Amino acid sequence: MCRNLYILTGPTAVGKTELALRWAERHGAEIVSCDASLFYRGMDIGTAKPTEAERARVPHHGIDVCAVHERMDVTRYVALARAACEEIATRGRRVLVTGGSGFYLKAFFGPVADDIAVPAELRAELSARFEKGGLEGLVAELRVRNPAGLGALDTANPRRVLRGLERCIVTGKTLAELAADFAAQPGPFADWKVICTRLDREPEELRGRIAARVAAMLAGGLVAEVERLRTQGLEENPSAAAAIGYRETLTWLDAGRPGGEAALATEIAQNTWGLVRKQRTWFRTQLPEENVRMLAAWDATVEALFNLEPPPRKV
Repeated sequence: MCRNLYILTGPTAVGKTELALRWAERHGAEIVSCDASLFYRGMDIGTAKPTEAERARVPHHGIDVCAVHERMDVTRYVALARAACEEIATRGRRVLVTGGSGFYLKAFFGPVADDIAVPAELRAELSARFEKGGLEGLVAELRVRNPAGLGALDTANPRRVLRGLERCIVTGKTLAELAADFAAQPGPFADWKVICTRLDREPEELRGRIAARVAAMLAGGLVAEVERLRTQGLEENPSAAAAIGYRETLTWLDAGRPGGEAALATEIAQNTWGLVRKQRTWFRTQLPEENVRMLAAWDATVEALFNLEPPPRKV
C-alpha cells in the first residue's frame, strides 16, 4: 500500500513553522523535522526551534535527538525519519515533513547514500597517503581506475577524491558504474507517495523577516546560548558549529565582541540571506518538478497547502 507523505519546505524565515502547525492540527498529522540544526539539544534560539508550546500543539519527531558534540549524518537521519513515519502511520495519523535542509530533504525523493562498506584499514591508509603526499597521487590512481575520465568529480576536493577512490577500490568499478548503480537504487521512501509544497516570498520581504528574526534571537539570549553550548562541546561538531548564527557568534566572541550586538546582528542577517539565496536556487534546481508545487507564502492557507491544483505562480 502506498501512503501519502506530505512535505512543506522553503527557505529560512519564509513562514513554514506556523503554517505546518495549523495544517497538522487541522488534518490530524504529526511533524517530522527536516532541519539539520534541530537535531541538537540546546541549539534552540539560534535555530528558531519550535517552542515547547508549539510542540505541545502537535507531536514533533527528529528534534533534540543528539548532544551538540555528536555528529549527525544522512544515513542516521533516514533511519530516524523512516521509523517516525512508520510509527505515525501505524497510529492512523498523517505525516508532515517540514524543513529546508536540502541534503536531508533529498532523501524523500531518491537515494542519498550507498551501502558500500569501506574497511577502516583502507580509509586509514588512503588518509595517510593524502596527509603525506597530498591529492596528486590519489587523483592519478583514480584516473588509472577510470580510463574514460572522472566525470564531474571535483578533483580539488580531498573528501570527494578520497570517497571516490575508496569505492572504486572496494568494488572494482569505475565512478560512472558506481553512479549508475546508485541512480538505480530505490529511495528510502519509495513506498510512499510524496506530495510536496514549496513556500517562497519576494526577496525584500524575506530580508525583512530575516532581520526581525535575528533581532528576536539576540534579544532572546542567543549569545548566552552559544557560550553555554561552547562548554558542552559545540566546536567538536563542525556541522553544528558552522550553523548560521552560531559560527558568527563564536567568531564575534573570540574577537572580543567588536561593534556590539548590532554588528553581530548585521553579520548574521547577511549570512542568513546568503543561505536563503542558495536554498532558493537549490529548491528550483534539485527538487523533482513532478513532485513539487510552489505556493507564494502570502497566499498560503491551510486549505491551499496541499491542494493538488496549483495556484497561479506569483514568485
